[in-house]
Amino acid sequence: MAAAFRSRLSPVPAIPRAHHLLMIGVLLSLLLLQSSSSTLGIRLSLVRRPNPDNPNTLPAFREAPAFRNSDKYCTLPSASATIHVTMTLDANYLRGTMAAVLSILQHSTCPENLSFHFLSSATAAADDRHLQSSINTTFPYLKFSIYRFNATRIRFKISKSIRQALDQPLNYARIHLADILPNDVKRVIYLDSDLVVVDDVEKLWNVDMEGKVVAAPEYCHANFMQYFTDAFWSDRDLAKTFEGRKPCYFNTGVMVVDVEEWRRGRYTEKVEEWMDMQKRKRIYHLGSLPPFLLVFAGKIRAVDHRWNQHGLGGDNLEGKCRNLHPGPVSLLHWSGKGKPWLRLDSRRPCTVDHLWAPYDLYRSSRHSLEE
Repeated sequence: MAAAFRSRLSPVPAIPRAHHLLMIGVLLSLLLLQSSSSTLGIRLSLVRRPNPDNPNTLPAFREAPAFRNSDKYCTLPSASATIHVTMTLDANYLRGTMAAVLSILQHSTCPENLSFHFLSSATAAADDRHLQSSINTTFPYLKFSIYRFNATRIRFKISKSIRQALDQPLNYARIHLADILPNDVKRVIYLDSDLVVVDDVEKLWNVDMEGKVVAAPEYCHANFMQYFTDAFWSDRDLAKTFEGRKPCYFNTGVMVVDVEEWRRGRYTEKVEEWMDMQKRKRIYHLGSLPPFLLVFAGKIRAVDHRWNQHGLGGDNLEGKCRNLHPGPVSLLHWSGKGKPWLRLDSRRPCTVDHLWAPYDLYRSSRHSLEE
């Protein structure tokens, strides 16, 4: 799919709002039609409905099929064959997480070899059980584990940023991956919950790290100075941080992390040292991104830009619509304020949001009544 899916088809002319839902229906119809001849479709059996007497229950999702996407022999997961994918798990973003997981499974040559590690913000065992049940019923064949992230270990280190959503402790869980994941996990692909993968994730997994701790798409055309305050650049000692490096912006929502090297180099402590500095002297505006840049910018293994078509959620303040960038695409990322499920529900979607809609497993009570 990725080979044929190229953003040079953008920009797409503005679509009348009255046709938005029609487009979603067409996309879902095509997906369902495909399911009659392959396993890439979505079964429509409803596995769980929200409890009307408890508005805090998790949303209901359709059940995804067991994917068998290739005629070639796929080995059963082992220490060497398993592809480890890590994502955060939060009730507010659960709909996005479900869509992301579906997209990864659907486009993987050997989905049997995938193992998901979810970092949960749940504060009670009952909440963990509800999240686990939701994943189990939506993806009955998924190999996964849920780890509770203790927000108290990071909350006091977080400084207020330009947008409240960026200040949630779970956004900083990626800093503690090496402490949370089992010791036998040597490498992971870390992914945000507001994205879909339209290519075989094994291609990203197999990137040659070249001795680097982090691999990610790198964007050297961006104005790197804007990510830090005047207080940072005017401090001679702080400004020397990037001496001997060619720092470029990279988005931490899509990373391959050598967890073993991270542990060995004690990189959690290095990132948190910059967070402590931010508390004493405000040196950046955004949330968890700048301390990553301070430690890793200019030191990462750059991978092809097709693996993070980011910024589709618009800017961090207004979330205005954006078109795709030129070139092939393997991953679509709605980083920024606007999220596709919210814009679709409000019937004011951006054009790119219709690319996310076919992976949406959400089943609202309204949809159930319409059936």
